[in-house]
Order: sequence, then structure tokens, then C-alpha cells
Amino acid sequence: MEEQYEAKLNISTSEQQLSVISSFHYHCYEPTPYRALDELFKHYQLSPSDHLVDYGCGKGRLNFYTHYHFKNAATGIEMNKQFYQQALLNVKSYKKKAKSAGNIHFECTLAEDYIILPSQNRFYFFNPFTVQIFIKVINNILLSAEESWRDIELIFYYIDSDYVDFLEKHPCFELKQEIDLSALFKKNQYERFLVYKLVL
Repeated sequence: MEEQYEAKLNISTSEQQLSVISSFHYHCYEPTPYRALDELFKHYQLSPSDHLVDYGCGKGRLNFYTHYHFKNAATGIEMNKQFYQQALLNVKSYKKKAKSAGNIHFECTLAEDYIILPSQNRFYFFNPFTVQIFIKVINNILLSAEESWRDIELIFYYIDSDYVDFLEKHPCFELKQEIDLSALFKKNQYERFLVYKLVL
């Protein structure tokens, strides 16, 4: 399935590469499996008006996948310069297949330093960093929502228990949806998607 999707999207994101990380706060890159994404989007929909932000996007798999299926805007945030450059190469390749990728963007910066745009309303996390960084990102999201209120949802894959503890205690978020992946992967409590909604 990986090769079929890569050929369909005309991108290259499957090859595993370890990045050199100078801080224990940031985790190694691994793309979300395509079969997990297929299952997620059987139960959760995006619209062309949504703007998805993927923190720790790597080479951009999620950006291209959702744009292909939903035509939504997508921004990938990646601190690793090598992965960022590969994501830009994937944009060029994807354009040859899709003929339109004007609303796919990538930024090479730390997640906590990224300034959130008023149009951005969906935020994706595949365990990219520790809860200390996550809290800083959440505070940025909340600040953006205060400045420009909109419907905001957070999507998590393989969510860390520290994230769950933080969100369950936070007064501004509530669990909207859980998508179990136990039928696809061997029993593992982390193999699931959780969607949290901002309820300010």
C-alpha cells in the first residue's frame, strides 16, 4: 500500500531516516502509515475550507494525502532542514500529478516558534515532541483563537499519555472522537486517533 500511495501522489515519504536531534524534547520522524490515514478519514472529514497544520511533518505525507482527498490547505512544520528540503521536492513532484498544490506550504522552524495563521483550524500531532513543547504549542493555538475565533480541532495519532493527561485536565478542550485501529494493528493502546475540540 505504501508504494501504491507514493506512486499515486508522486511523492517520496516512506524511506525511514533518523534525524540528528540536539534535544530530548523532539522525537524521531516517522510518517503516519497510509492504512491508518485511510481509517482516520473514513470517520473524520476535512473540507476545502479547512487549513490543516501538521507539527513534525517530516517530508509532508499528511499534507499531500489530505490535499489529494479534500483539497484543503495544509501547512507542515518541520525543524529538520533535510526533511524540509525533501518536502519542498515533494511539492514539485506532487504538482506534476495534481496540477495544483498552491495551498500546500512548509515551514522550517521549531513548533513552539511557529506563528499560527487565523485561517488554520485543524492541528495534527503524531507524537512529535514532549509534553513541555506541546504545552507551548497549545498556548500558541489558544492565543490565536483569542485573536481570531474559529472552530478548532486537534487530531492525534499514537498519542502520548502525558498529552492525554494535559488535555483531560484542560478546561478548553473536550474529546470529540476516538478512532480505534486495533483491527489494523496488533493490540496496542497507542494505535488510535483521538480528536479534541476547542470549547472556549
